[in-house]
Amino acid sequence: MGRYIEGSCRLCRRERQKLFLKGTKCFTEKCPVERRAYPPGSHGQSRRQKISEYGVQLREKQKIRRMYGLQEVQFRNYFERALSIPGRTGENLVKLLERRLDTVVYRLGFAPSRKAGRQMIVHGHFMVNNKVVSIPSFLLKAGDAIQVIDKSKKLEVIHSSMKRMKDNTMLPWLSLDKAGMVGTFLNVPERADVPLNANEQLVVELYSK
Repeated sequence: MGRYIEGSCRLCRRERQKLFLKGTKCFTEKCPVERRAYPPGSHGQSRRQKISEYGVQLREKQKIRRMYGLQEVQFRNYFERALSIPGRTGENLVKLLERRLDTVVYRLGFAPSRKAGRQMIVHGHFMVNNKVVSIPSFLLKAGDAIQVIDKSKKLEVIHSSMKRMKDNTMLPWLSLDKAGMVGTFLNVPERADVPLNANEQLVVELYSK
């Protein structure tokens, strides 16, 4: 499977907004989006014609896909699954993406970014319900407990990441025991509660063409 190997910040600049792909760097003045809020490349600053309806839909799809760090085939598979679930397809898509283990590890503050979370999961640093899970795409269910394995509890990357988590900023579908380094996926989130600056309905319209 192909993977993106160029700079993550180029993706943020392409979408003209922060996708929070580089962890703490995204919150500092070193963030390229703060200094160069235009697409990368020689034509990044050139004036362009008004973007088409298809272009708007495509950019929204690319933005969401890149936020969650998925390849096109993976993202399309999630869409097809969301389509088969009763309810609004766009909302179902977001809910599925928020159930991924790498997303939850990031949301709990165990990793500075989803990318870092995926790498840590693959290396076996986390357990789900007392069993080591090394699959970033593992979908969590209500009540599942995610914890850092004992030998990884002293990792600096985890401690430095957890420092950014404030007690009053924890999302309503998650709970965290900082001392024990254990988080709980309380329930599947409602779309209104998910801090995702994107319009998933445009993805539905794009794939429905």
